[in-house]
Amino acid sequence: MPTYNYECDACGHGFELLQNVSDAVKKKCPSCKKMKLQRLFGSGAGFLFKGSGFYTTDYRSENYKSGKSNDKPDSNHGRKNGKCSN
Repeated sequence: MPTYNYECDACGHGFELLQNVSDAVKKKCPSCKKMKLQRLFGSGAGFLFKGSGFYTTDYRSENYKSGKSNDKPDSNHGRKNGKCSN
């Protein structure tokens, strides 16, 4: 849900409101109760990334990915000719 900026033309009260894109534009000022509220132009539906949920390994280069696939362990797991070496 995007955050929208609103400002009242009557009293000058400004605030941010978190609402769905499909929600109707608010008209009544919560401060002076007049129908002079305007939604301001701004970023509106921009994304804001916060927190520690993004890692440097999320978007690795193609060179790293191809090198990593070459480092896979052998399927025999230390066996010679497919037989256990006891």
